[in-house]
Amino acid sequence: MSAAPGTRLLLASVLVVATCGLVYELIAATMASYLLGDSVTQWSLVIGVYLSAMGLGSWLSKFVVKDLHARFIAVQLVIAVVGGLSAVALFYGYAYLASVRPLLFSILVIVGTMVGLEIPLLMRIVGDGQELKDTVARVLAFDYVGALLASLLFPLALLPHLGLVRTSLLCGLFNAVVALACARVFREHLPRPRAIMTQALLVCAALAGGLSFGGRLERLAERELYDAPVIFSEKTAYQRLTITRSGEDIRLYIDGNLQFASSDEHRYHEALVHPALAGAAPRRALVLGGGDGLAVRELLKYPGLERIDLVDLDPGMTRLFGRDPLLVRINRGSLTDPRVQVHNADAMRWLEEHVRSTSEPYDVAVVDLPDPNNFSLGKLYTASFYRLLRRALAPSGVGVIQATSPYLAPRSFWCVVKTLAAAELHPRPYHAHVPSFGDWGFVLVSPAPRPEPTRLVDVPLRFLDDALLPTLFVFPRDQQPPDVDYNRLNDQLLVHYYEEDLRALPGRGGRG
Repeated sequence: MSAAPGTRLLLASVLVVATCGLVYELIAATMASYLLGDSVTQWSLVIGVYLSAMGLGSWLSKFVVKDLHARFIAVQLVIAVVGGLSAVALFYGYAYLASVRPLLFSILVIVGTMVGLEIPLLMRIVGDGQELKDTVARVLAFDYVGALLASLLFPLALLPHLGLVRTSLLCGLFNAVVALACARVFREHLPRPRAIMTQALLVCAALAGGLSFGGRLERLAERELYDAPVIFSEKTAYQRLTITRSGEDIRLYIDGNLQFASSDEHRYHEALVHPALAGAAPRRALVLGGGDGLAVRELLKYPGLERIDLVDLDPGMTRLFGRDPLLVRINRGSLTDPRVQVHNADAMRWLEEHVRSTSEPYDVAVVDLPDPNNFSLGKLYTASFYRLLRRALAPSGVGVIQATSPYLAPRSFWCVVKTLAAAELHPRPYHAHVPSFGDWGFVLVSPAPRPEPTRLVDVPLRFLDDALLPTLFVFPRDQQPPDVDYNRLNDQLLVHYYEEDLRALPGRGGRG
């Protein structure tokens, strides 16, 4: 059996098997986070189930006592089909099934069991005629190198450039090619070499065909998740941006969560920006998040503003909303206004550097970040972050925070308020009705105590007026603050509150 070319092929197979096996796990965890939220829980469950299934596969390998080459090839083909089609299956499963979790865990168990089965089989095939210590050392060395390759390739190359669907199809094709190569090289060890080679060829051809149409498959699958036709979809290095259109209504989704609808976004952005600027005459403004340029559009209505710094992590987002004619029409070209400076950076790190540089403080700050549905976002709602914000504001400055829904996510909203109070930003909570989101909450903040605003600056508005403004700060009896703690970096209670609120009201609106 152990001709040198055969041994080299088997060791190369170990590398491919290990790389693809970990990529399937990463795809499942990413899909689970994308579709189900709560990234920590989803990643923990996926890793736990997958590793347990690998253990099951390793245990089952002891019952495979003959036709090892044929069994190894069969395992590769099962992984190629199930793993290669996993992302497409999960997309469509989420669209059509009552719950996608049974499908997710079925895929994890099947792929994990097969991956756990193939390494012991490879060890026994490679080790024929060799000492055990040499076999284990060689196979495990290639296995661990494959894991390293997967951990580097998936976030840096595969996901940003191919997306989830084409990445899973490509890995499935690699597994099928391994099966085909092994069928050719070890055909004298196979009970039915022609039948096995035909099976491998068919799987290779099917996955190669799927890969060639992978982009279209991904778009078709994603369209099943939305009520309106998808006119744009892109996976950036940080998130998936999806834009739908129904008539004149344009909607932006980030990782499947609604961020704005053009039919009523003016309500959200007017309520976000203008109460903070009531009675103010700012020169310098800071916007954290808001890469769509809509908050900036509202700020640009104030002629006294000389500079607006927009800090948004994703250059794909600001580039899209700075160039696409349809989106530029919505934000009125705000991102290309000469007064606007765009910084693609993490908001917390950018604030830290700004504070250290002793740059001129800001008269107004608008924090328009997505809801705290994971820990990377949750850190931007902590007392540590808000203390940085306080230092970036002028002593007479004012800021505003989007703070989720006080009705649909009450613990989250009031946790934000309490965290701002812990950061000595003297919060003034208020809310407004946005049809796409429901009752939505905001918080005015300032380094020094300020009264609630009563009179708006005379700028063009469609929603707010002086009569409505004071009513935004009134909360009814069924929306009084619950007993919550404030959000710290070391515990991030807000993320847990947010997930609990979502489970209590699964049919809530957007900005997740």
